[in-house]
Formats: sequence, C-alpha cells, structure tokens
Amino acid sequence: MLSGCSFSYQLDNLFAKKDTAEKTASLRPPSPKPIPEPPAEGDLIVARAAASEVLTRGGKDSSVPWENPRTGARGTITPLANAYDQDGVICRDFLASHVKNGNESWLRGAACRAERGKWVVRNLRPWKNT
Repeated sequence: MLSGCSFSYQLDNLFAKKDTAEKTASLRPPSPKPIPEPPAEGDLIVARAAASEVLTRGGKDSSVPWENPRTGARGTITPLANAYDQDGVICRDFLASHVKNGNESWLRGAACRAERGKWVVRNLRPWKNT
C-alpha cells in the first residue's frame, strides 16, 4: 500500500515582506484644475494690439505686457522666433499669456504682415507646456 502527503504553499508569501503599515484613512484624488475661461473678444483686441507692437519693434527675446482694465485681464506677448517667409508673406510665431481671476492660460499664435506693414494675427490656439 502506498501513502503520501502533500504540502503546497505560495512562494511569494514565504519570501515577500508583508505590508504591516496600518491604514487609517484613504486619500482623496486631487481636485481637477479649473478650466480657464477663454479670452473675451475685448481681451483679444488688446492682446492683438500688443502683438502687433512687439512683432514690429521687438526681437525674439523681447516681450510686451498687455492689460484690459474693463475685464481685469492681463498678460504678455512674446515672439518665439525670428520672422520667416510663408508663401511670400513675412510671419512670426508668438506666445501669449492670459491671466484673469487668478487663472492663467497660454495661447500660441502666428501673425503675418499685411498691407502697410501691419501685423495680422492669423491663428491663435490654446497652448500647453509639455
């Protein structure tokens, strides 16, 4: 007659350190950041004027502030690089900040020279620093 015994176990239980820390409370996930409101049209008008000024006179390392006293919004316009030719038109890229009610957002844009050397903003979109 044959007889036997068996013994089974999990290796990870024998060699792993057990978590002996006492858990007394759970952590809440962080609150999501509020989504900044997009700039109002009045803010964009003031920011475009600042963009035209800095793109006309400033180099790539210059910056100009803007402020709209009616809405309380403010920010800066900073060219990102030197001017470039796009289909025979001189253009420049820039970064614009928008601060209102303690919330800050960033916009990236491009402006090109139109008639009489005036800079016209061609596009402006939200920008996230990655």
